[in-house]
Amino acid sequence: MNEIAVRDVSVIGPISDALAKTKLLLFKPFDISRWFAIGFCAWLTMLAGQGGGFNFYHPSGRGTGVQIGNYIQAHLMLIISLVSAVAAAGVIIMLVFLWLSSRGSFMFLHCVAQNKAEVKLPWRQYRYQGNSLFLFRLIFGLIAFVCLVSICIAFSIPIFVMRHNPQIITIIIIIAVGAPILIILSIGFALVGKFTKDFVVPIMYLRNCGCMAGWKEFLPLLRANIGRFILYILFQIVIGMAISTIVLAAACLTCCIAACLMAIPYIGTVALLPILVFHREYSICYLRQYGSAFDVFAQPG
Repeated sequence: MNEIAVRDVSVIGPISDALAKTKLLLFKPFDISRWFAIGFCAWLTMLAGQGGGFNFYHPSGRGTGVQIGNYIQAHLMLIISLVSAVAAAGVIIMLVFLWLSSRGSFMFLHCVAQNKAEVKLPWRQYRYQGNSLFLFRLIFGLIAFVCLVSICIAFSIPIFVMRHNPQIITIIIIIAVGAPILIILSIGFALVGKFTKDFVVPIMYLRNCGCMAGWKEFLPLLRANIGRFILYILFQIVIGMAISTIVLAAACLTCCIAACLMAIPYIGTVALLPILVFHREYSICYLRQYGSAFDVFAQPG
């Protein structure tokens, strides 16, 4: 591990390698069917991050609040049953999306690392790793949710108690203490998710192991090179800003046609495939600088 700690590692060098491999995968030669196959795998990885919403509207008027209250009282059990059913369906859909996203992470990595456009083979081959990642993300997500909600509740209760007699100084102190704690924890949870996606998943892919085993191998590497990985995260922010600017410019130059296209599920993923492939290529090109043991591209096909 000491050898890895002193190895010359750059955040700039992997850019050219990632660009070259992205061109090789998607443009040499260009094959639209290949794009759709790889795009499907990429689309699966993004399912857990996709969401939607709806707006509820009712006409306003005199006595509307009373009418709604009477209706709720008269149909309370029905409303509770419907809300429970919708909530249960939402949870099931979320779990299915998270599971598909976890399986898709290895399918997409397989395509990128092996320069292939396959769906069925990696779906079967990396079933164990995908299921392990799903369980890790589920448990970690629940822990993060409980921690963040608990902190919000803990700091909101004193403010709620003072609602009839607010004490501005006390409220400011509560916010000044609570907000940094919430921000630091949120950043910490986000970093765990980022490191899992960028580095632990490739290690699981290489070692054919579960998520906890992947983290067990990655943690010593992270501790020995904490400064380099912080620089990696900062540089990822710069790359993200640059790519966002390019995408926004493309949307403006095409009179929002490109934006409408990118908003379509799956089709938008295929349209953004060069960016998605570059991001995946960049992370594994960076990781392989720490030694041949972390070279995903050396994995036999």
